Amino acid sequence: MIKNLISLALLLVSVFLSFKHGWDSLNVKANPGSANMMSALGISPTYAPVLGALSILTGLLLMFPKTFFLGNLLNAITIVTIMALALNAGNPRIALLEIPFLLMPLLLIWLSYPFKS
Repeated sequence: MIKNLISLALLLVSVFLSFKHGWDSLNVKANPGSANMMSALGISPTYAPVLGALSILTGLLLMFPKTFFLGNLLNAITIVTIMALALNAGNPRIALLEIPFLLMPLLLIWLSYPFKS
């Protein structure tokens, strides 16, 4: 029971963050913080909508049991990509800050979908 509650809490946080980051990436002109972060990582404004759509897709995939693993895998790959871009840009601080967010999808995979019988 506790395992399911932890999994549910992590799932809700992960879905919320995916939708929030996706929306911020789709509206990058209205969010100067997102624009600064993307430019610091070397991501051009043309790719921001692609990252936003990918993030929203990740959030959607996380909500269904049949695509739960794929959503977590996509989330982990996205986070590792951000970490690699941060290291390539010479900003190890961003890469280190992403470590807890990388652990979240891996922990969710291990805990499994909370409503699975």
